[in-house]
Amino acid sequence: MAQNHDFIEPRVIARLKALPLHARLPMLGGVTGMHRSPHRGSSLEFAEYRKYVPGDDTRRLDWRAYARSDRYYIKEFEADTNLRLCLIVDTSGSMNFNNGGQSKLDFAKRLAGTLAYLAAQQGDAIGLYCAGKKFHTEIAPKRNAAHLRVILDALGDSTGAGETGLANALHEAAERIRQRALVVVISDLFVDPKSLADAFQHLRFRKHDAVVFHLLEQSEIDFEFDRPMRFTDLEGGAPLLADPSIVAGDYRKAVRQYLDDLKVIMRDAAVDYQRLSLDQHYGDVLAKFLLERAPKKK
Repeated sequence: MAQNHDFIEPRVIARLKALPLHARLPMLGGVTGMHRSPHRGSSLEFAEYRKYVPGDDTRRLDWRAYARSDRYYIKEFEADTNLRLCLIVDTSGSMNFNNGGQSKLDFAKRLAGTLAYLAAQQGDAIGLYCAGKKFHTEIAPKRNAAHLRVILDALGDSTGAGETGLANALHEAAERIRQRALVVVISDLFVDPKSLADAFQHLRFRKHDAVVFHLLEQSEIDFEFDRPMRFTDLEGGAPLLADPSIVAGDYRKAVRQYLDDLKVIMRDAAVDYQRLSLDQHYGDVLAKFLLERAPKKK
């Protein structure tokens, strides 16, 4: 591994590589793979019968069904396809926040890099979009080993700076990612929830399978400070001197409302929402995520 790929840990990869990355929705791809397609094909998993029409391949006629009904039926199967994994990493200044150890952006790199590696290992295409106020990294999905290195290099070089423009970035991604994809957003979501609602509905309209890893520290929720503090805006705004004994109540109320609004937005847009804190191990987070997405046995 190159030096700037230190967010990829071989022991975590070894632990997770037996857990395939699955999409919840049918995907469209250019090669045979392991994910369901909206089209019918000739893979081994039976889907349904349909009536024969002239021009159908007679080799797919079900003669047992004909013997029972005296009618011609064609067997259809689920077509398997490869997946497009599109990673959208928030690189605004607020992602530099840390808990005395790794920053939110460090954590995001570990999540995104590991998912990219796992997807590449199972033959899927990977794309990367790093968004501050606008996209400053945009790498369209491809599927080869050399492309994985391009993705990991770009992740390693990414830095957090400036304001967030996540809502606009998601609208752009919804339009630019032409075919259905697993769109994974990694962000602290310091955005007006109303603007996010439209953005995630846009992704849903384009039939993308959206996932959000929301990086939010418990200290950002609890706001447990016992003396006046100067708070620095990591996205470039003016610092603010505040007395927690005066503002803490209103702050916590606003945070609760923000989280409640997010919950409704994610539910209505069918987003797979995962709220995380930096004291969690990203390997545990991804193991749980991959297991939850595994197809349920019938």
